[in-house]
Amino acid sequence: MTPRTLRGKVAIAGIGESTYYKRGEAKEPEFVLGLKAILAACADAGIDPRDVDGFASYSNDRNDPSRIAAALDCKELTFSNMQWGGGGGGGSAAVGNAAAAIATGQADVVVVYRALAQGQFGRFGSGARRGSVSGDPALWLPYGLMSPAQMFAMRATRLMHEHGIRQEAFRAVALACYRHAQTNPRAIMYGRPLTAEAYDASRWIVEPFHLYDCCLENDGAAALVLVSAERALDLRQPPAYLIGVAQGSERRAGAGSHNNPDYATASFKTVAKRLYAMAGVKPSEIDVVQSYENFTAGVVMSLIEHGFFTYEEANEFCTLENFSAPGGRLPLNTSGGNLAECYMHGLELQLEAVRQIRGQSAAQVPGAKLALVGSGPMVTPVSDMILGSEAVL
Repeated sequence: MTPRTLRGKVAIAGIGESTYYKRGEAKEPEFVLGLKAILAACADAGIDPRDVDGFASYSNDRNDPSRIAAALDCKELTFSNMQWGGGGGGGSAAVGNAAAAIATGQADVVVVYRALAQGQFGRFGSGARRGSVSGDPALWLPYGLMSPAQMFAMRATRLMHEHGIRQEAFRAVALACYRHAQTNPRAIMYGRPLTAEAYDASRWIVEPFHLYDCCLENDGAAALVLVSAERALDLRQPPAYLIGVAQGSERRAGAGSHNNPDYATASFKTVAKRLYAMAGVKPSEIDVVQSYENFTAGVVMSLIEHGFFTYEEANEFCTLENFSAPGGRLPLNTSGGNLAECYMHGLELQLEAVRQIRGQSAAQVPGAKLALVGSGPMVTPVSDMILGSEAVL
């Protein structure tokens, strides 16, 4: 039987983004921001936007592929895909879905995109406002459990209780993201460094999350252009090959009312195993990691579940030095990530992974051949991808 795998069959040939804005400061409609990111990605790849024939997104993106195809004057639309659920957990899954369409002949040039203008629509970070409640929210809202920070803080507290993880581990994630943002002029927090003292002195949002443990809220858009591995060789940029991809979650991850049996998890325990199996690599071979941060605790959970260190090793391993490029043991979120570059629902992490494989990052890890992207800790489903250079194939 022929092995079923996407390993090395598809490559990311182009990346693009709009200007990133603080929430509410974008002057253009969300749809226009998305088009700008897609056009930039096509220009980066050297592909005529009219040749795009497929689109994939996630988290109920409001920008319909048929409308995008019309605006770009695409010759035809052959693939239109949405990854359901998981919020930012769909970022890598959308890439995997696009790659599957190319590998199976459903499309030739697929754009993965996310456009988000929280200033024009709703804020993800605010508490719910409803005239009436039913289902799970009826068990949360009357008791003040309203916002994502509150909900994920409960999981973080369980992690600290069960495994002895200290606040300093979360702080190291925030400090690394802000350090890398200082090398990245695109970052919202460029020119605004963070110190350990400032982190400790910042206000609590909900314990154990300080202000700097929480992601930004932004307007903007990001996009990637995927093609077959063969076609990528003829295009403008060095290909970043999809080596492995996986999505999903553990048993009963979606049990309602915070009732899933494994509560202090980022939901990567089963997904990471399938990711590494497809990629044919071990955690020790990964050169750089881009991990979605809704909150810093989820990053620590995610790194443990991907096998980079154990629960017992977490407090010792999670330091600014270990997470810093270029020379850290595990360079993390080298563009600044959701905490300090931009909250583009995590898709900016995929772009940074491509830059690392190309050798074009502002915080480049020397000789990076394998970059892992983890999308959406503490939600369901989550997803993963590993990009590799030609040397890996």
